[in-house]
Amino acid sequence: MSSVSQRDRALALLAKTGIWSGNYQPLLFRLLWRLGFNVPPPHFAGFGTAVLLSGLEFACIWGGFMWFVVWRSSGMSAMSAVSFAGATGALFGLVMGLYYAYGRKKHHLPPWQTLG
Repeated sequence: MSSVSQRDRALALLAKTGIWSGNYQPLLFRLLWRLGFNVPPPHFAGFGTAVLLSGLEFACIWGGFMWFVVWRSSGMSAMSAVSFAGATGALFGLVMGLYYAYGRKKHHLPPWQTLG
């Protein structure tokens, strides 16, 4: 089975759980899928992958927003802004990794490998 049909099966299972689609199809994952990267949906991804991608997405979006709205005008250096956004993204990624692991267990989702 191709990775795309494996992903489609995973998304169909997630849709049946009642989880909001924005939670199992976050922006960065949809972007990666459109670019041809066949990463599993976050509930089926490994813990480290979910942490990394969720944290990266948050750090870029939130850090960019904070830079243009607050930090740049307050005189914060770019290095400090990147460091702060990275640390905050890491914390957010950890929380989201735990959320996805909890959702995987709560909804009795099968392992990613069994969908293929």
